[in-house]
Amino acid sequence: MNAVLDLVAAVCLVVGALLGLSAGLALMRFPDLLSRMHAATKPQVLGLLLVLIGCALRLREAVDVTTLLLVAVFSMATAPVAAHMIGRAGYRAGLARKDLLVLDELSTADDKR
Repeated sequence: MNAVLDLVAAVCLVVGALLGLSAGLALMRFPDLLSRMHAATKPQVLGLLLVLIGCALRLREAVDVTTLLLVAVFSMATAPVAAHMIGRAGYRAGLARKDLLVLDELSTADDKR
């Protein structure tokens, strides 16, 4: 049973690290603010959660798992809020490409005409 848990932990660690790597590469390659913001939050958070699950499966101590759970909760609470605020500030600064937006909910009534 320990060998199976160690194998699952290793898979979670590798996949989480690859997701983190893909998030970093996407930050360098994507052309505009909103796509970079997406790349900075979605795969990064999932990658971190997979790494934390892999660590929890490997460590198996109650104190360690509790600490990893707290890290996951705070990451899930802060990353989306930070991405939202960065995207909103970038939009207001004029850094977002409006031709790529499907729906522009932040524009004023004068901009919609």
